[in-house]
Amino acid sequence: MLSQQITAPAGSNRSSAAIRTRALLACGAVAGPVFIAAVLIQALSRPGFDLTRHPASLLSLGDLGWIQITNFVVTGLLFVVSAASMLQMVRRGQPGGWAPILIGVFGVSMVFGGVFLADPGLGFPPGAPAGRPTGSSWHAMVHLGALAIGFTSLVAASAAFTRRYWSLARPGWAAYCAGTGVFLAACFVIVMSGLTGGNLLPLNVAVIVGWTWASAVVAHLTRGVSRN
Repeated sequence: MLSQQITAPAGSNRSSAAIRTRALLACGAVAGPVFIAAVLIQALSRPGFDLTRHPASLLSLGDLGWIQITNFVVTGLLFVVSAASMLQMVRRGQPGGWAPILIGVFGVSMVFGGVFLADPGLGFPPGAPAGRPTGSSWHAMVHLGALAIGFTSLVAASAAFTRRYWSLARPGWAAYCAGTGVFLAACFVIVMSGLTGGNLLPLNVAVIVGWTWASAVVAHLTRGVSRN
């Protein structure tokens, strides 16, 4: 009887901690799909927007720009919250290394990308100059810098998760993480080098692939907590 009185609270505490951890991780699990859905809905409904010519950042401009600003900030914060939970898991002895920190940096970069806006150009929003901006405002430079850091952090996180899953003898997930990192890096380099002739579809596809992957690995961690 005494042992039951002692162990029951401990079990209850563990159960509460697991529920809290799952809830925090779930924030990151839904962040990617929410971000992608919001971008695609806007891309299909906002006049003049073209995924082959315009980055998702330009959706933050114009009368309806608040939708994409909110999308950036909210989903970025969701990734930050899930990263904090992942960091606690690593501190409790689970492998992961730098992965939680990198996901957290990725989330913060999204928040900055929403707060600091890109400059109008490429004909969007309607009425903007048809070509690329001849100069960059300070807030556009912060925006581009933040998203470049975020993209880099996501690629680095894929490498960290590759190592994690390899150490756990999960070759399928390790290959998924490694392949995602290579794909993201390749798309970024190809677009930035001008090899696509200004076609931004590879970059937008990379966003879909990268954000989906980030939420997928967080969702996988959530299922792991559920089994504990």
